[in-house]
Amino acid sequence: MAKVRMTDRFVASAQAGEAGRSDYFDAVTKGLVLRVSAGGRKTWTFFFTSPRDGKRARVGLGSYPSMSLSDARGRALEAARHVGDGNDPRRTMKASAAMTVADLAQAYLADPGKRKLRTADEIERRLRRDVLPVIGEIRISELGRRDVRNVFEAIERRGKGVAARRVFEDMRAMIRWAVEREYLPNNPLEGMKGPEINAPRERVLSEGEIKTLWTALPKVLPEQYRRVIQLCLVTGQRLGEVSGLPRSDLHLERAEWHLPGSRTKNGHPHVVPLSDLAITIIDEAMAAAGDSAFVFPHHGGALPSVMVSWMIAKTNDQFGIPHWTCHDLRRSAITHMAGLGVPPITLAHVANHRTLTHGSVTMAVYARYDYGREKRETLQLWADRLAAIVGDKPSAAVLAMRTH
Repeated sequence: MAKVRMTDRFVASAQAGEAGRSDYFDAVTKGLVLRVSAGGRKTWTFFFTSPRDGKRARVGLGSYPSMSLSDARGRALEAARHVGDGNDPRRTMKASAAMTVADLAQAYLADPGKRKLRTADEIERRLRRDVLPVIGEIRISELGRRDVRNVFEAIERRGKGVAARRVFEDMRAMIRWAVEREYLPNNPLEGMKGPEINAPRERVLSEGEIKTLWTALPKVLPEQYRRVIQLCLVTGQRLGEVSGLPRSDLHLERAEWHLPGSRTKNGHPHVVPLSDLAITIIDEAMAAAGDSAFVFPHHGGALPSVMVSWMIAKTNDQFGIPHWTCHDLRRSAITHMAGLGVPPITLAHVANHRTLTHGSVTMAVYARYDYGREKRETLQLWADRLAAIVGDKPSAAVLAMRTH
């Protein structure tokens, strides 16, 4: 038995002896062995006394050079801790090695300590929406920085820098938790710089730009995309909430759109009173949708917001105004409502911003008024102003305000 104080140089140059396979025991980490085959293949192994039956046993840790000396020492220490806890690392480490990112997310989200976080629901929503569809099937033992970049760079390309940063921070926190819980021997994201947080966009379209955009929409985009964008501007709601609108959320007999908490950014349900102009656009969209369960259908489901964003980015130079995004329309609508004299508390209810509507004990616990009347008056006021901005006949599709 050769016992060596291993270094990176030694491991790289180690060879099998004349008799064939050779085992080199690390003098630094007890139980760690570098096995070199006659063909030159190098693997890491941990030798231990099984807490189950007291017999000598070993568990494979990985191969060199994909697993470095420092990583192998970390895995060996992990295995030793399992033995010290009375567990057989051949079982516990095998389960950990087979764990996927989706499995890890499930364990992470189930942690009672994490469930107590105020932002727990938002974290879960981001992981399930942005992370798991991209890297959920990857084993955590094989997770690399490139995989993580694939997640947040896709979000950055949609122009959502802040969202990309939050998703990166979610992944980083989850991986750190995995290391603390010994699902991983080390952190593959240690020292990794995530996406830069750019200053929040401040773009607000002027009334002239709104008229130019509204007039250009039917000339530049397919009808379905045009209707989505117009409804975003008329209601002041988020793109994903509009493009994913199911018929079941509409209560047209009351001129209301009921957004469940599962479809809002903050996880709280939201009632959007529908102006005459909004109902006109929705009626037209539902007529075109046929018997679909969605107002804006796409291949049997709802139109993905990312497709709308991609279409806008692709055609942005054809609208005759400086670069804009759908979220700029939401900001513009709220800003112009404020210009019409709408109080901030009503604007916050229209936008479903709970930082203001529930920003104090009084508002969160005692004030149960829903501001439904004020929201309705505000959205109708904005729709009337918008109709005046774009003219009596803004497009062939929206000819007049619907009356009751």
